[in-house]
Amino acid sequence: MEINADFSQRSLLHTPQLEWQDSPMKGVRRRVLDRVGDEVARATTIVSYAPQSHFSPHVHTGGEEFIVLEGVFQDEHGDFPVGYYVRNPPQSSHTPRSDDGCIIFVKLWQFDLDDRQAVAIDMNTAPLSADETRQGVQINTLFKDSRETVQLEQWQAGATVSVDTRGGAELLVLQGDFTERGDKVDTLSWLRLPVGAGFQATAGPSGARVWIKTGHLRFADEEKARLG
Repeated sequence: MEINADFSQRSLLHTPQLEWQDSPMKGVRRRVLDRVGDEVARATTIVSYAPQSHFSPHVHTGGEEFIVLEGVFQDEHGDFPVGYYVRNPPQSSHTPRSDDGCIIFVKLWQFDLDDRQAVAIDMNTAPLSADETRQGVQINTLFKDSRETVQLEQWQAGATVSVDTRGGAELLVLQGDFTERGDKVDTLSWLRLPVGAGFQATAGPSGARVWIKTGHLRFADEEKARLG
């Protein structure tokens, strides 16, 4: 199965407008943003857990990262409320659930297979510092290795912001909005930019709080082949 899997193309999706699709697990639905593979897939997805729903225990052979957008996500490692960014590296395992229901943004099979670094960061309290190279931008680096950089960024209202797209980029708007190439990219919109696409945006009147991942799309074809 391939959905929105041409990584050479710019893709903008306003995720609240997408229809929910049932998953194989009762009470778990998803909005697919991109996907290569069937139930084992390189995938980017919005996932909804109904109250008392859960997945069976499983190993993340290719790694998993997620952001909690609503409610509280839970597993044997803890409770993760709105605003948490979590990385479960390759070969990690868990039994995900949500007692009261939650919605998460999740990416699967997009790690260096030798990565073993677990991350759990509350982005609500993560300290931000001024980016010396971009006026009106504050950042917190959530994760960085030779393959990718993941950052939380706060853009001041009206700021003109560039993003390094030499290795491709993905952005998820957590709060506020910005305009890029004439498109309004607002809260919970997801934007994927191919390698070398270039990016310059103008933050909206309330500014924008954005999760940004760069560098990783250089490896998208390799990841597709691994699951093909």
